Amino acid sequence: MFSPFLLLRLTESNMLRHTNSDKNRKPLVGIPASVRMLELDMPFHGNGEQYHAAVTDHVGANVFTIPSLDDTGNALELLDHVDGVLLTGSFSNIHPQAYEGTIMAEGQLFDLARDRNSFDIIRESVRRGIPLFGICRGLQEFNVALGGSLHQQLHKVKGRFDHRSDESLPLKQHFLPAHEIEIFPGGILAELGHGHRVMVNTSHTQGVDQLADGLFVEAVSDDGTIEAVSVEAAPGWTLAVQLHPEWYIQETPFYASLFACFRRAVIEYRKRVHGSILI
Repeated sequence: MFSPFLLLRLTESNMLRHTNSDKNRKPLVGIPASVRMLELDMPFHGNGEQYHAAVTDHVGANVFTIPSLDDTGNALELLDHVDGVLLTGSFSNIHPQAYEGTIMAEGQLFDLARDRNSFDIIRESVRRGIPLFGICRGLQEFNVALGGSLHQQLHKVKGRFDHRSDESLPLKQHFLPAHEIEIFPGGILAELGHGHRVMVNTSHTQGVDQLADGLFVEAVSDDGTIEAVSVEAAPGWTLAVQLHPEWYIQETPFYASLFACFRRAVIEYRKRVHGSILI
């Protein structure tokens, strides 16, 4: 039999090993899950592999999926352990009920579970100063979570381009350069040093309509569509882009710079909040 004193020492030793191991691990980036009905009409939680690869290869972090459960408290508790959050693109659109809108077109794919989960994660991450990087749907989630609204069919808005990709092409060709964006001074994108105009890809149906209070517009396309935003008063690093920089990172210096910037923010947060890192 172990004595109570010995059991206490063993417990303390295990806790110390866990703490030391935790301090020396790589940074950890959480990715809120999209939910799709797949086999046998069961809900599956996950995201495209290209987002995981971008985090592991270009942020140098470990990655895990944050499930979009009915109880968003589960996701908010997981934020205690992350050093950054990546909000991905998705085939689904944000349900207009989130901004008091009505469905404008039938046949849209919605994901209410992800809507609910991501909105809470965004607001809590901004409050805590956790580095937050949104891509495509992620930018739209930024805007709605903080009080803005969306155009459901941007291509039907007078004066706007068709920002959708050509579905007849192979998937990788959806993310080839499509149009330029204008980068505004004073923001994160301007500091990357790629000039005030950059060519980017495009693959989205929805877009920002009413901009949420507190968001700074980082870039727009020539038709006035908002292409990037950050949170003006956030205590930590925040950025969301309408493009898809997770494709062709190696070939596109601008995309590589976005992930490098996120990497720096993740490392700094890891050092400041969770101690030393292995990277």
